[in-house]
Amino acid sequence: MVAILGIETSCDETAAAIVDDGHDIRSSVVSSQVDLHARFGGVVPEIASRAHAELVGGVVAEALVEAGADLTDLDAVAACHGPGLAGALLVGVSAAKALALTLDIPYVGVNHLEAHLHAAWLEDPSVELPLAVLIVSGGHTMVVIVEEDARYRLIGQTVDDAAGEAFDKVARFLGLGYPGGPAIDRLAREGDPTAIEFPRPMLHDGFDFSFSGLKTAVLHHVRRHPDVEVRDVAASFQEAVVDVLLAKLVGAADEAGARTLVIGGGVAANSRLRSRLVEAAEESGRPALLPRVALCTDNGAMIAATAWWRLRSDGPTPLGCGAFPSLRLPTTD
Repeated sequence: MVAILGIETSCDETAAAIVDDGHDIRSSVVSSQVDLHARFGGVVPEIASRAHAELVGGVVAEALVEAGADLTDLDAVAACHGPGLAGALLVGVSAAKALALTLDIPYVGVNHLEAHLHAAWLEDPSVELPLAVLIVSGGHTMVVIVEEDARYRLIGQTVDDAAGEAFDKVARFLGLGYPGGPAIDRLAREGDPTAIEFPRPMLHDGFDFSFSGLKTAVLHHVRRHPDVEVRDVAASFQEAVVDVLLAKLVGAADEAGARTLVIGGGVAANSRLRSRLVEAAEESGRPALLPRVALCTDNGAMIAATAWWRLRSDGPTPLGCGAFPSLRLPTTD
């Protein structure tokens, strides 16, 4: 058994988890900074970094207690080293390196995007490859094919706003507060998703995404119709986003011959996306793998799980390796 402590501090959540052998979650602790950033309508990097520095020690300690373990039980320590906010990443990387050096055990730097892919294996270690995976969050929207030899092939990605970013911006315009994704999800349940026919950008144009125009269409519609029901706007906007996301995912799966449809990332917690994915998977004759909501949002378990695979394939990460705010998913293309 290999026990790995994973630390996640890429944005506004301080998280730590202990995972055995890449799939057995012994503990997972997340401390959210939502309340700190809500008054600003978004994440403030300096505030996030300072909060991580204050919280990371306690979060790691709580993860150890929850797992019934102590530091000497660990076989490796991992941290997300990118992509993300530079200062925030450095907090987690520094904490993980310090522990690894003190305990004389391997340190593993983990790609945040790859970690979202590995959330699927945490949910079901027996899932059949190849997979068509939709990674959708505040900063990223992409479709990736995970092939038989666990290589990643990027099929499509956003050319402007990520889906989560569009949710936040539309929510801010509608006065729904921050974070925007959960706010729109809640309100949309009361609205009519067919009330307003918003555009489906690039729906039949390859596998890339674009949500900037959709965001602008919402703004113009509300300004032209100031008395429109906000819940109908939220539901109709959300439906347009989900239509595009699923069309691209299923299309990519068809082209690549993928056996399973998978979602990951913060927006994968959206209730409408999750229910529609199950329907789309049934229609396409494939199973759908939806990681539990706690594994969609940023967490330490996905970092520890990915580290287990990386440690086996690549070995430890040198302690001189830093943080990489613009890190990309390693692909075969």
